[in-house]
Amino acid sequence: MVDSSADARPAFYEFFAGGGMVRAGLGDGWRCLFANDINPGKAAAYRENWGWEDFHLGDIGTLDASVLPGRPDLVWGSFPCQDLSLAGAGAGLEGGRSGTFHAFFDIVRALAADRRAPRLVVIENVCGALTSRGGQDFETICRTFVEAGYRPGPLVINADLFVPQSRPRLFVIGLRDDAAPDALASPAPELTFHPAAVMRAVEALPVDLRSHIVWWNLPEPGLSNASLTSIVEPDTPALRWRKHDATARLLAQMSPLNRAKVDTALRSGTEAVGAVFRRTRTEAGRKVQRAEVRFDRAGCLRTPAGGSSRQILLVIRNGEVRSRLMTGRETARLMGLQDNYRLPHSESAALRLTGDGVAVPVVAWLSEQLLKPLLGLAVSRRRAA
Repeated sequence: MVDSSADARPAFYEFFAGGGMVRAGLGDGWRCLFANDINPGKAAAYRENWGWEDFHLGDIGTLDASVLPGRPDLVWGSFPCQDLSLAGAGAGLEGGRSGTFHAFFDIVRALAADRRAPRLVVIENVCGALTSRGGQDFETICRTFVEAGYRPGPLVINADLFVPQSRPRLFVIGLRDDAAPDALASPAPELTFHPAAVMRAVEALPVDLRSHIVWWNLPEPGLSNASLTSIVEPDTPALRWRKHDATARLLAQMSPLNRAKVDTALRSGTEAVGAVFRRTRTEAGRKVQRAEVRFDRAGCLRTPAGGSSRQILLVIRNGEVRSRLMTGRETARLMGLQDNYRLPHSESAALRLTGDGVAVPVVAWLSEQLLKPLLGLAVSRRRAA
């Protein structure tokens, strides 16, 4: 076992770790003391990429904080979103899956009781957490942070700032009450990361909670030049293209507006890659299934159990329109994972892993622009030109 006592890097715990995308985002500038997930398939991917030493497979509710190693600077929890999602049943933090938020904070409180309280606690989830159960869940999240001794700072960051995927997510970064945020806090919200939904949710909080909210001051990243073309795998016999008739049916499901996008791409004479996802729309009083296409970015990835989980790639090349399902490797690229990341051999397992994950570049950016500075580490916070 490696002696970590001489390692000056900040340390972290990662709960609901999945395949370790938070670890990938934090990078070599951090050291993992402990990681946990309940899913055996995701655990196998984690161990394949990061090894066995730091990982524990099991229910977070059964963990005893007293046996967790060391003193973390950061504790991160991307707890399950199903009960908070707009597509879910609406059970919120009272649900069996999203309710694991409480078990997560049980560990945070136990660490504090053991005088090992982390300076930072971060949670990540869908933006539905802002409005779930009429705002009760967001209030519970903020109150839990405050009662545990942390000032919560909510942010919404869309992964499309870094990768060609629309994936807005709520992050709440909590700093210990005894640590001063200094110049890293703003006196008022800033629109880029504090959109109207965040401001409404904070405004709806009881006054006693609202006074603890911190508005983190973050520089805007430069515009991403990542495109869908950059995530597409080389055309090989292994790729399963749909038959011409299937592609024709897909095009026939498009509204005139979406079909016009395809026609424009065809007339341009250049190669174009679009992401197609299906939606049920109400038109003239009846529900119609539509195929919608974007050529600038993919829609939000889902797990294979989700209704729009398998997005379709539409490739226009040499005047021909072809379509196929997006591969696991392509979804991994949409999450910012490098190609040396080892995905599960099963395509469905790979899609489940990526659809449930945290966008790696978002974590990396938060690490450099907020988490490390809050720990007093010297990093560049220059605004993008």
